[in-house]
Amino acid sequence: MSIRKIIARRSALELLPLGNCTVNLGIGMPEGVANIAREENIRDRMTLTVESGPIGGLPASGLSFGASYSPSCVVPQPSQFDFYDGGGLDIAFLGAGEVDAAGNVNVSKFGPKFAGCGGFINISQNARQVIFCTTFTADGLKIAAVDNGLQIAQEGKTAKFVEKVEQITFSGKYALEKGTVVKYVTERGVFQLEKEGLTLTEIAPGIDMERDILDRMQFKPRVVASPKLMNPAIFSEGKMNING
Repeated sequence: MSIRKIIARRSALELLPLGNCTVNLGIGMPEGVANIAREENIRDRMTLTVESGPIGGLPASGLSFGASYSPSCVVPQPSQFDFYDGGGLDIAFLGAGEVDAAGNVNVSKFGPKFAGCGGFINISQNARQVIFCTTFTADGLKIAAVDNGLQIAQEGKTAKFVEKVEQITFSGKYALEKGTVVKYVTERGVFQLEKEGLTLTEIAPGIDMERDILDRMQFKPRVVASPKLMNPAIFSEGKMNING
């Protein structure tokens, strides 16, 4: 029950209401969504795509990211981006380095380190639904899944939910104008982008909202009247059995 698996499990739940859908997975933490879909026997509800060209199959992970096992076809990368830019994606699962109160996301620049955006902008600003998969803090975060809930064993030293991102790689304002559904899934809570700003909608069982979430953010998000508890099955061993 690693932190990556917990986040991938909660993210995969966003696939259930969509039925048969076309999906893009970003590199890193979002790769785990494919493994959860296979584990929970919901792979037949989606067509997974990778920006390098594979359509269908199961995307490879780690250093092999960009390839896919048993794809239906592999198209040239420019053709794949024509498909993305034309609105072909129902949902995209992407990583996030920094998130701010307006829902903006930075994955491209951190101090002197300039990673660049790659195809992130094309994918994130054209998919009909975007799920950002990220740990709540960074640098040393350790967690434990206990009694169908979450415990923070060691807090990360670096905040990822900041007052203002260093560089806007994803624009929350533009997404709202387009009517894109945007969520931010972490191990301890789920946020949704609304016109009032970033909104906390779900909290993990075992987490104290004030101590573990609000006090660890550089801004105060909007909080719904009664935040839901994240599904306890996310934090338990064995399958979640979500293939209903």
